[in-house]
Amino acid sequence: METLSLEALLDKMTFTQVATAATTSGRHRIGIMGGTFNPPHLGHLLMAEQVGTQLELDEVWFMPTAQPPHAEEKQTIEAKHRLRMVQHAIKGNPLFKLQPYEVFKGGKNYTIETMRHFLEEFPQSDFYFIIGTDSANDLHTWQEIDELVKLVQLVGVRRPGEPPYRGKYPVLWVDSPMVDLSSTEIRLRVYLEQSIRYQVPENVADYIKRHKLYMNEQ
Repeated sequence: METLSLEALLDKMTFTQVATAATTSGRHRIGIMGGTFNPPHLGHLLMAEQVGTQLELDEVWFMPTAQPPHAEEKQTIEAKHRLRMVQHAIKGNPLFKLQPYEVFKGGKNYTIETMRHFLEEFPQSDFYFIIGTDSANDLHTWQEIDELVKLVQLVGVRRPGEPPYRGKYPVLWVDSPMVDLSSTEIRLRVYLEQSIRYQVPENVADYIKRHKLYMNEQ
């Protein structure tokens, strides 16, 4: 039997609500939420909804990473599962789109390189990159951060109990009701056969169960 590469496999998969070029005239305001989404949970959706509505964005893209450059030890499941779970999570919200660019590109993806690509691909768009307080305090470690802040507006959303932002880079902060959820803890709950109801969308929980994801999580 022929073994397909990841790219060939993804090419054969049909995704809905995928990010495409803007069809409206004028500037297009796009928020981007990057992450492993391993799995996506209700906290991700709440952050994206609050940023999207408060800043009056036209779209918010959920962009799963192929291999996170800032977390060398982080292990993720197959990209096809993370893409599918995001697809299920955002279903029914016209504000949300799936952006699979970094997964298709593969390897380590640096935000500066991704944003250069998007600015060339979507010249009529202004981008708002959504981050949490932990990422904001680590901005000094990001690749070519001084150039990145000129290309995109960074938008910060605080999570409960996180320290205040003390960095020098401009971040637009959005107030949002937050739920203290963690993908790491959700994976552990699945491994321990505990309930994840009301922590992830129901169709995401069904997908995890159907494909037996995280059952061997260590």
